[in-house]
Amino acid sequence: MTGDLLLGRARELWTELAVTPVEFPSNGTNVVVSPGSWLCPPLWTGVVVLGGAGIVTAPSVQAAQLMAAASRKLSSEELVDDDRLREVLPVLDVLGPASLFYLDRADFLPAHEGAAVEEVMCGDNELVSLLAGAGEEDADESGLDTITSPAFVLREGEDVVAAAGYRTWSQSVTHLSVLVAPDCRGRGLARVVASAAVTHALDAGQLPQWRARPHPSRRVAHALGFQELGSQLSVRLGDGADSVRR
Repeated sequence: MTGDLLLGRARELWTELAVTPVEFPSNGTNVVVSPGSWLCPPLWTGVVVLGGAGIVTAPSVQAAQLMAAASRKLSSEELVDDDRLREVLPVLDVLGPASLFYLDRADFLPAHEGAAVEEVMCGDNELVSLLAGAGEEDADESGLDTITSPAFVLREGEDVVAAAGYRTWSQSVTHLSVLVAPDCRGRGLARVVASAAVTHALDAGQLPQWRARPHPSRRVAHALGFQELGSQLSVRLGDGADSVRR
C-alpha cells in the first residue's frame, strides 16, 4: 500500500467518525457542527489532522464559529497544539494531543525475541489484575479493557506482565491497545505482545492504528514499522465566549 493509500484509508475512518459529512481539504481545516461526533467526548470539540490537513467537529454553532475563526489564525498542525489553542480560544480542558500511526503489512517489522506469547480471552481475570496493578491512568490510556480481539500476553511465573490486543473500528481499522506492568517496563515486552496483536490484525485484513501520547508508546510504534500520519486533540471550550481572543 502506498503512503497515499494509507493516508486515504485513515482519513476515511475519521470522516466517518465525524458523523456529520466532512472532508479533509487539500490544505487547511474544515469545521462542522456535529453533536454526535466520535472524534471527541460528548459536548467537546474534536480535531484530527492527517497529512497536513484537518477536520474539526464542534458540538454547537457557537463552538464551530470559534474553531473556524481559530483555523484562520492557526495552521492545521497548530490546532492540535494545546498551548497554541489556549492563546486564541477559551479552552477549559484538553485530552491529548495524541499522535496517530498506521501500518501497512509491507512495512511491518515483527518482533522475533522468541518470547512465549500466549493468546487468552479478552475477559480473562488475569487481564483484570494487570489493569489494576498498572493504575487507573495507565489502564485507561491503554484501552486494554475495551479490546474485542483475543489478548496476547507474556507471563513471568503465573503473572501476566504484558498484554496487547485491539478493538475493531469502522473502515476495517483496528485500534491497538498495549499495557505492561509498571515494574517490567523498559525491557521490550510491549513490542513483543504488540507484534503478536498486529500480526493477528493484519492476517484478518485489518488496518492497524496506534494512538500514542507518551514517548515510549511512540517508540514502540516506530519499532514495529508504523507510520506517523497525524494527530488528534479534544478540547472543551468555555461557555459564553463571543469571539476568538485577539
